Amino acid sequence: MHYDKLNDAADCIEKSLTEANYKVRRQEFIADEKKCYNLEAELLGSKYPDKIIVVGAHYDSVYGSPGANDNGSGVAATLAIARHFTEKPSACTIRFVFFAKEEPPFYHTDEMGSLVYAKECKQKNENIIAMLSLETIGYYSDKPHSQKYPFPFNLIYPSTGNFIGFVSNIKNRALLKQVAGLFRQNCQFPSEAAAVPEFVEGIAWSDHWAFWQQGYPAIMVTDTALFRYPHYHQPSDTPDKLDYENLARVTTGLTTVLNELSRTTD
Repeated sequence: MHYDKLNDAADCIEKSLTEANYKVRRQEFIADEKKCYNLEAELLGSKYPDKIIVVGAHYDSVYGSPGANDNGSGVAATLAIARHFTEKPSACTIRFVFFAKEEPPFYHTDEMGSLVYAKECKQKNENIIAMLSLETIGYYSDKPHSQKYPFPFNLIYPSTGNFIGFVSNIKNRALLKQVAGLFRQNCQFPSEAAAVPEFVEGIAWSDHWAFWQQGYPAIMVTDTALFRYPHYHQPSDTPDKLDYENLARVTTGLTTVLNELSRTTD
C-alpha cells in the first residue's frame, strides 16, 4: 500500500466535494498502524432528515494496481451523483461516503474502512434505510462469452458482459428489487439483479458487507469485477480500459434511482 498516494486520493476527493459546496467530515481510524480516513459528505433531507441513504465507494486499490476500474469508477460515479444533488433537494438525508482500506489485507477485518464507519453509525443508532456500494462499474463488453459466473449462475444469466449488476444476499432482496426496479424504469441500459446466499463467491466482496454486519440494508452495484474484467487487480487496470460512455449512462441511471428512492420511503 502506497500510504502517501492513499492520502493524495483522499485530498483529491475532499477537494472535489468542497468545490461542490459540501462540508466534508473525515473519520480517522488506524489501519496497519497508520492514520487513514473515511470521507463523508451529507445532504440533509428536507422531509425525512432522520432517514439516511448511503452511497459509498472505496478509494483504495490493491497493491500493484492503479485501480482505474477497481475502484476509480465507483469513486467517480459517487462524486458525479453527489454533484447532482447539490442543486436538487432530497426528501431523505443522503450521505456520500468514500472508504479507505477495502482491499486485502484489510478486507473483512476490523481495520476495513467501511466496517469502521458502519460500526460508528450503529453506535450512534442512526437510521440507515439503504446503502448502495458502487464497486467496479466501468467495464462493458458486447463480445460473446465475455461474462463469467460461479456455478450454477452461468446457467441462468447472460454470457455477454454488457450489463450492470445489482447484487445482495437473501435478507436484502426487497431493497435489491426496489433499486433494480427503479433503475429499469428510469434508465434504458441492460441490467441484471441477483439476491443469493451470502456464501456464494463474489456476493460479499465490497463495502456493503460491512453494513450487513451491523444489520443495515445494503446492496452492491457492479460490473461483476473478476467475472468480466480481465484486468481485475492487475497492473493493467488503467484508465484506458474503461468504457466511459456506458459508465456515464449507469451513473445517470443511479442518480435517478437515488432521487426516487429518497421519495419512496413512506
